[in-house]
Amino acid sequence: MTYPTQPTASHFIDGEYVEDTAGTPIDVIYPATGEVIGRLHSATPAIIEKALTAARRAQAEWAKMSGMERGRILRRAADLMRERNHELSVLETYDTGKPYQETSVADATSAADALEYFGGMAATLTGQHIQLGENWVYTRREPLGVCVGIGAWNYPTQIACWKGAPAMACGNAMVFKPSETTPLCALKVAEILVEAGLPKGVYNVVQGLGDVGAALVTDPRVDKVSLTGSVLTGKKVYAAAAAGMKHVTMELGGKSPLLVFDDAHLDNAVGGAILGNFYSSGQVCSNGTRVFVQKGIKDAFLNRLSERLERAVIGDPMDPATSFGPMVSQRQMEIVEGYIAKGIEDGARLVCGGSRLNRDGFWLQPTVFADVTDDMTIAREEIFGPVMAVLDFDSEEEVMLRANATEFGLSAGVFTSDMTRAHRVVAGFEAGSCFINSYNDAPVEAPFGGVKMSGVGRENSSAAIEHYSQLKSVFVRMTDVEAPY
Repeated sequence: MTYPTQPTASHFIDGEYVEDTAGTPIDVIYPATGEVIGRLHSATPAIIEKALTAARRAQAEWAKMSGMERGRILRRAADLMRERNHELSVLETYDTGKPYQETSVADATSAADALEYFGGMAATLTGQHIQLGENWVYTRREPLGVCVGIGAWNYPTQIACWKGAPAMACGNAMVFKPSETTPLCALKVAEILVEAGLPKGVYNVVQGLGDVGAALVTDPRVDKVSLTGSVLTGKKVYAAAAAGMKHVTMELGGKSPLLVFDDAHLDNAVGGAILGNFYSSGQVCSNGTRVFVQKGIKDAFLNRLSERLERAVIGDPMDPATSFGPMVSQRQMEIVEGYIAKGIEDGARLVCGGSRLNRDGFWLQPTVFADVTDDMTIAREEIFGPVMAVLDFDSEEEVMLRANATEFGLSAGVFTSDMTRAHRVVAGFEAGSCFINSYNDAPVEAPFGGVKMSGVGRENSSAAIEHYSQLKSVFVRMTDVEAPY
């Protein structure tokens, strides 16, 4: 199949597309049909060496440029990305299966926002002057060096820029490894960056499975590792990076709570629950998949939710009218089907959905379980699919204890008309990214990341600069040196 903005080779290194067919083949499968639409090759040791050598060389020159010069290039790339939003959105839909209705407003657009934001910030990254009587100290904010980004399959364009933009703004080079499930979009990001004027070698893309990621993470030339992925993968990558004392950012999974109090605006709460469970077919790490509904509003909530889910348009993801797409892969669909079966087995009440759709591709119905209890598997484990678990609660004190009774801590949300309670509740959440009367908003201006097993570090906002740069302190003595001998 030929599709718009089709990459021309597996890897993008030192400013150009590079192929090495000796690498393990990686089929690109369109989730809506199950059709193979392309084939790439995993990075060989020679490809990995080429990428790291290019990144190390280019980083030294990139860091010498002024922040204003670096920022200008990133902002130009943002403009190009917005100009080509349609083509990039189509490519993202082929890569992930997400409806064009989503990709056209949430993927390349978010990536462009990151490039623009950090491009604007690049010139502001200054040090500090500290006067100490006649002597003084100054600090320099310096790049880390070569950063490795390891992407997840749910937001391939966005993640490529959420990691790349702050890294490059600080003067680093990057080697980015997309998920083998969605390998296409990052290649176009690299292509656009070079077209915008980025020096060759500053941003490189290599494909591969876990062995390629392991080779990158453990290479002594790598100074920083940023991963978006599962907790299990995060533990392995974090440990490997720690062995080399590398800087890390880990943006991992969650089983986030969404609290709906009796006084909540019903349609807004239902809308938030839909966004927090069914957008991108539920394949979002921050999703609020434990929906705690106060008993007084439970029946009304479930009835309204069922009515609105009937409006979901399930069809060709390229049709702008389609609002619900397939799972990303056969494997992910089967994993989610296993959780649905487990929910039924454990005694949860299936309100709607629960079945595979009779069509080619990897399609599951939006699924809602009610009468879920805290000990059920579907209330404890991250499903990463279109499955909502609705739990009852009586009081604020009770639900806060239950909401925090998880190893995860990525996100949390609350719907209520009582603003005093809303702020009290979010202060009590053990989570990094919280929402009041909303869910899953992720503007680049706001820090994003989790606590507990959901990760370390923050992406986006000025907070990301701390994770892609380091401070050097310089003591300047203006007086004589006094020594004991």
